[in-house]
Amino acid sequence: MAKVQYLGTGRRKTSVARVRLLPGSGKVTVNNRDADEYFGLETLRTTVNQPLVLTNTKDSYDVLVNVHGGGFTGQAGAIRHGISRALLQADETLRPELKKAGFLTRDSRMKERKKYGFKKARKSAQFSKR
Repeated sequence: MAKVQYLGTGRRKTSVARVRLLPGSGKVTVNNRDADEYFGLETLRTTVNQPLVLTNTKDSYDVLVNVHGGGFTGQAGAIRHGISRALLQADETLRPELKKAGFLTRDSRMKERKKYGFKKARKSAQFSKR
């Protein structure tokens, strides 16, 4: 018998999260570690669980995540995006509430590339008239 699983890919900044939803008890595992152990800040843990809490599916699915790239905040945002996409595969009727909360929209804000002649993307040397 094949195991039922729902897949979703989430991205934010330079982070990419591959999410698998399996029917279970609500355990969230990030890179083979418990989410509470992986994310030190409570706000990041809340961010990861937002789609599950919003749709009242917190205790229905186990979440397995592989995430890489970026920092912890970007990774948490990528996981939230991936969980939202996987929930859509599980149940298409959740789309309106996920869409309204903004969890299905990929946050496209990325770091701007450095330009030559500048110290950073836009920061330049101090201007002097003479």
